[in-house]
Amino acid sequence: MDDIFYKLSKSKFRSSFKLSNKDKLYVKEKGIDVIKNHAYDFINKRLKPKVILNDGKQTPMKNHPVFVAQHATATCCRSCLYKWHKIPMNKELTNDEIDYIVCIIIRWIENQM
Repeated sequence: MDDIFYKLSKSKFRSSFKLSNKDKLYVKEKGIDVIKNHAYDFINKRLKPKVILNDGKQTPMKNHPVFVAQHATATCCRSCLYKWHKIPMNKELTNDEIDYIVCIIIRWIENQM
C-alpha cells in the first residue's frame, strides 16, 4: 500500500486534498469505526455495482471526510479505481476489493489526523 500512496503523492491533483478542520472534528466526534462504516456504505452504494450510470460524478468533492479521502486516494469512481488501482471496470466489486478500498480511505484519513 505504500507504493500507491507514493504514486498518489506525486499527483498534483490527488495530493491537493486535505481534511478541513470541520472534517477532522467530525472524525474525532464520530470515531474511526463509524467513519469506516460510512466508507463501506458509500462504496457499496456508489462503486460496487457493475454498471454506474454517472461514473465520475457519483462522489461529492466535500461534505464528508470519506468523500475527500476518496478523491485523494483515487477511489472516487470506477475509472479512477481502474487507472490507479487496476481494479477492472464493468464488473461488480468483490468483498476483497471493497475491503482494499476502505482500507486505503481509512489509512489516508488517519494520516490526515
